[in-house]
Amino acid sequence: MTTVLLLIHLLIAVGLIGVVLLQRSEGGGLGIGGGSSSGFMTGRGTANLLTRATAGLAAAFFVTSIGLTILARQSARPVSPLDAAGQSTPAKGGVLDSLDQGKQRLPSSIPKSD
Repeated sequence: MTTVLLLIHLLIAVGLIGVVLLQRSEGGGLGIGGGSSSGFMTGRGTANLLTRATAGLAAAFFVTSIGLTILARQSARPVSPLDAAGQSTPAKGGVLDSLDQGKQRLPSSIPKSD
């Protein structure tokens, strides 16, 4: 499921990049969508179409981003910061274990001297 959603997310991202690059900016830019008014679509019609396509792709991008976040969160088990810090040290070689080994054990009962 995650792989399919990630693939869709990447296709939307590539489409969004393409649509943004097709739009005519004030400085000229690529502006492939513009041209003469006698063409298939007028400049204004193309601008409206590209604006709507950009908005739709951006909305789809956000939805797939949220979906991927939810899927990643569900597949990962919760880890507390204390557990995460303890994973980097060996189970029997931590600081507390080395301090514990250095202590002298006192006998539970002190023998009486005669």
